[in-house]
Amino acid sequence: MDLESLEEIRRLKYRYFRSLDLKLWDEFGDTFTDDAIGRYGTKVYGELDALEGRDAIVGFMSEKLGNDIITAHFAHHPEIDIDGDTAEASWGFEDTVMATDFKVLIRGAGYYRDRYRREDGQWRIAETSYQRIYESMESLEDTPSHQLLANRWAKAPAE
Repeated sequence: MDLESLEEIRRLKYRYFRSLDLKLWDEFGDTFTDDAIGRYGTKVYGELDALEGRDAIVGFMSEKLGNDIITAHFAHHPEIDIDGDTAEASWGFEDTVMATDFKVLIRGAGYYRDRYRREDGQWRIAETSYQRIYESMESLEDTPSHQLLANRWAKAPAE
């Protein structure tokens, strides 16, 4: 087993989620091959057409996850199969999305299915998609005690 590649692919997926949640769009884009395919869909967006290419994926995410959207993703239980310079993996994940303008909290979980390709010695995501196990939504207005105590992207109050 290629343990070095195994660890590099793990780190790649972790970087994918970290850069997504921190809105580091250049770093997020660097996790993909130029010709990557992304399939993303939720109850909110419905089933979407596949996004073709790194730029399309980054453009979609940066547009949909603006400063009024807070996300936190956690990946676990990777099952990674490596075959030379290609690999496939399944990842369990959990996510939390807070839409501050709409005062909505969304939680969910599911499994990602990824294909990877090593180019110039670096692993990148060539294709990614997921299947939800569940997705739930609640209004934060229905939770009177809810307080958002910190928000990295909140505008500073005018003085």
